Amino acid sequence: MGIRSDLETVGMELWSDARVSIRPLKTESDLIYAAYECQLDDGQKELVNPAWFSIGRAYLCREDNYPCIICDGQMTPIGFINLCKWLGEGDAYTWSYFIDRSHQGKGYGRSAAEAAVRILKAANPDKPIKLATEKGNDKAQRLYRSLGFRLLPERDGDDIVFGL
Repeated sequence: MGIRSDLETVGMELWSDARVSIRPLKTESDLIYAAYECQLDDGQKELVNPAWFSIGRAYLCREDNYPCIICDGQMTPIGFINLCKWLGEGDAYTWSYFIDRSHQGKGYGRSAAEAAVRILKAANPDKPIKLATEKGNDKAQRLYRSLGFRLLPERDGDDIVFGL
């Protein structure tokens, strides 16, 4: 059983809170939003995988990837997240995500990360969550630490790894 099967057992009430909702990418409109309309600042493009990369992984390894749209409280798309199987050392969950540049700085990134933790822990409370980030991505590192993640001794290529 993979992450997709695990996530499909999680009640939909855990996928939303007052600030954000995470919903599976299912329509052509979702695909267009994630791959083309949702944009990062130029400096951020080197720090995260583009949505099309995660969507391609989901096409090739469906059971290990669950691409989703992040929406605000009015269900307006504001970002992209791929909940997925950790490909590095050990059996764990992870995610790759970003908030559209026009919605950044409003707390949506934190809310989406909190929702991802809530969803993944409901899917399997015993499975660790690991996140990789560039050594120079101080903003992501501060966020992960504030959510209870700790720096692990392992590396994911050149990236540092945090675990919860």
